[in-house]
Amino acid sequence: MNAAQAMNLGRLLTQTARLFPDRPALIQEGGKTWTWGEMEQRVAAMTAALRALGLCKGERILVQSRNNVQMFESCWIAFRLGCVWVPTNFRLTPPEVAYLGASSGASAMIVEDAFSAHTDAVRAASPALRHVVAIGAPREGEHSYEELVQRHHGESAEHETVEYDDPLWFFYTSGTTGRPKAGVLTHGQMSFVVTNHLADLIPGTTERDCSIAVAPLSHGAGIHALLNVARGAATVLLPGERLDAAAFWQAVERHRVSNLFTVPTIVKILVEHPAVDRHDHSSLRYMIYAGAPMYRADQKLALQKLGNVLVQYFGLGEVTGCITVLRPDMHSADDADPNANIGSCGRSRTGMEVAIFDADLKPLPVGEVGEICCRGPAVFSGYHDNPDTTAKALRGGWFHTGDLGRLDERGLLFITGRESDMYISGGSNVYPREVEEVLLTHPGVAEVAVLGVPDRKWGEVGVAVVVRREGQAVDCDALLAHLEGRCARYRWPHHVFFWDALPKSGYGKITKKDIREQLLERGEVTQ
Repeated sequence: MNAAQAMNLGRLLTQTARLFPDRPALIQEGGKTWTWGEMEQRVAAMTAALRALGLCKGERILVQSRNNVQMFESCWIAFRLGCVWVPTNFRLTPPEVAYLGASSGASAMIVEDAFSAHTDAVRAASPALRHVVAIGAPREGEHSYEELVQRHHGESAEHETVEYDDPLWFFYTSGTTGRPKAGVLTHGQMSFVVTNHLADLIPGTTERDCSIAVAPLSHGAGIHALLNVARGAATVLLPGERLDAAAFWQAVERHRVSNLFTVPTIVKILVEHPAVDRHDHSSLRYMIYAGAPMYRADQKLALQKLGNVLVQYFGLGEVTGCITVLRPDMHSADDADPNANIGSCGRSRTGMEVAIFDADLKPLPVGEVGEICCRGPAVFSGYHDNPDTTAKALRGGWFHTGDLGRLDERGLLFITGRESDMYISGGSNVYPREVEEVLLTHPGVAEVAVLGVPDRKWGEVGVAVVVRREGQAVDCDALLAHLEGRCARYRWPHHVFFWDALPKSGYGKITKKDIREQLLERGEVTQ
């Protein structure tokens, strides 16, 4: 018996545009507003343009851009074509983006003209790349995004027919091996994810609601944007790359913003800023935070300033955030309130199952710590071109998060640690080996270990412990200068210490557990 075909996720935009053609879809703060009808026409035109250039179903479209209307549209264009959207974190360096282009096999690149060095690096590394579409001024051999839209304006572009397992998004997530891996998100999986997020994170959202993007659309904020498109709620884009808390609260008041996705670091910055008390934010119903644990003091201040609007979720890119949720009614600023659920990241998401396993894949009883695993329709189909890592991540029929935790008697999850060295700084995953490999290319560095330590502002920050090569006088400034252009700034260590030697195991392996203990003993870091 043949299985029914899946809905092309791109139809979410088309359906909304038919329902609400004249309502606002995207608002550039201080600039233009696009309606759903206009956005549908632009996406259809660019879809027709890329088809005319020869792009076919299954090909990959790399996107390197800051938040703007073209970035917002690019995923819908890729979905509609049946192509795979491959967005980058725009803060990555040219060599880092070149690796994404090459490893994904991208045949087209949509790139903001400010990133010409990235384009050149991708061209050099990616033999499959055939077309570059420039947002802004194109160079020789490149197409202009806006000229293509104008040339194909008014053309109808059908949605490609897709199956449940057809890929639509390569969600790059780094691993302990240091090289980013492309988690393959599919049309069928993402239809469930959007439905689940609407049910569990922002229930009751309609076209009268409004969202605001405070993070790059390439990752979690892009997932969140899909939900608002599905319901016809407008999204506000803030001007500039850096968060301006005063401008944020002005925009919340002006546009009656009702939901947003962010990380604990940003929540802290926003609620500690005096502008929170100068502007009306009574429209805000859901402030979703994820990506890192939140200090209880920060959580309480946010609840006191904003009321019961906090929504926490736990989830990795491979399951698109769908592991647990802690709803607004499961938060409280009162430590004595049983609804405060202090330290928990919530209950299993609707349609998902969470379990704690030991090293032999045996389920552990309530209260015992083991690896957090989950299964259900939100789990990705695997890593692109990486069957061994896929098999390891999905062994036993469960997705293995690599995080450690426990379940209480009610089924609420508490995260206790990580199996890997990965740490989360300002909501971004940092994998120490990536930074270590760059630092080790400095001629003055003999050995280095990078690890995350607690930080009040960023949640965690990196510490590098370096052993100099004999006769070298390398200092902290020289090492940071060496990272420039080779490693994204959010990955840079905040502290560098120079030791005569690093502790090692009997097998000669550097032992980070012992390094952490020595850092504490020396008073160079605190718990």
